Amino acid sequence: MQDLKNSNAPVSTITYNRNEFDEKTDNIYEAISIAAKRATQINSEIKKELLEKLEEFATYSDSLEEVFENKEQIEVSKFYEKLPKPHALSAQEWMDDKIYYRNTDRDE
Repeated sequence: MQDLKNSNAPVSTITYNRNEFDEKTDNIYEAISIAAKRATQINSEIKKELLEKLEEFATYSDSLEEVFENKEQIEVSKFYEKLPKPHALSAQEWMDDKIYYRNTDRDE
């Protein structure tokens, strides 16, 4: 997975130039579809990584009354909340030519 800390993807919503976004495919729908599929992949990677990190802090008890505040767990959660969203990461990867794609209909 790419280094999320050093990503230059925007944290808030930005507007992309449509002509630049679909320049590689000459089809805006195809370009959006490729970026959306990559966003799904990124989301899965982030979720897997987050769950692995939070599993380290898991405490199993039978009592519902016991709730512990784990500062490390809170810090991990805050880090992931501040990351750019998967769609922003994939759009930035698309604009930076970091997504490999191919159209099998055209490749034949």
